[in-house]
Amino acid sequence: MQWWMFIPIAFLAGSIPFGYLIGKVNSIDIRTLGSGNIGATNLGRALGKRFFYACFFLDLTKGLMPTLLAGHFMGTLGTMRVGTADAFWWLAVMVAAVLGHMFTPWLGFKGGKGVATALGAMIGILPAMALPASGALVVYLVVLALWRYVSLASSVAAASLPLWTWMVFAQYQTLMTRQASTRTDWEDLPTEQIELIKSDIPNYGMPFFIVSLILAILVIYKHRSNLGRIMAGKEPQIGAKREEALGD
Repeated sequence: MQWWMFIPIAFLAGSIPFGYLIGKVNSIDIRTLGSGNIGATNLGRALGKRFFYACFFLDLTKGLMPTLLAGHFMGTLGTMRVGTADAFWWLAVMVAAVLGHMFTPWLGFKGGKGVATALGAMIGILPAMALPASGALVVYLVVLALWRYVSLASSVAAASLPLWTWMVFAQYQTLMTRQASTRTDWEDLPTEQIELIKSDIPNYGMPFFIVSLILAILVIYKHRSNLGRIMAGKEPQIGAKREEALGD
């Protein structure tokens, strides 16, 4: 199978503007309300919490399914030992889904901030990005609980993602090195296999770290206007009245 085919599939899946479509079904154009964003947060401010949850779930799923399916067909699902070439193909699928959401062609290449879709896409790269995504989610929830700004929580969580990725693979590399050092069958292994075992342990995490850094920059860049409003004291917090949140 040609793995590159998953990239346009992921982009098209990510480009489905669920927030916009849900708004249209409820007789509103979400782009004209609040921040103008088509994502779950702005939709929830306009229509209520249940619409936030519906949109968040759909946006998460459209990121999850392409990476999950790609990993299944590539044979990389469920392992940390993903070769460099396969890792970059798999990660390209993840990024394509997020870019599809951020720059959907169905709305003039203007879309959402990519948080829910990125979370789903990372969970689909199981476990190599699902574990760092879990750490970033904890950061998101803590920052949201303390300051009640969704955009701030999203940006700080995104900024923490490369660190979580590095930590996860550092722990994995330590574990693999420890296991290799306790092996008692070295004399039974061919020299080539011994060298492979010793040399490939530190290399698996680099593609994931590089792409997690790129993804973090993308998410923070998409939240730049929100962060500016926080600095100016104009960004609505979670729990604000709907009229206040929409700027009415």
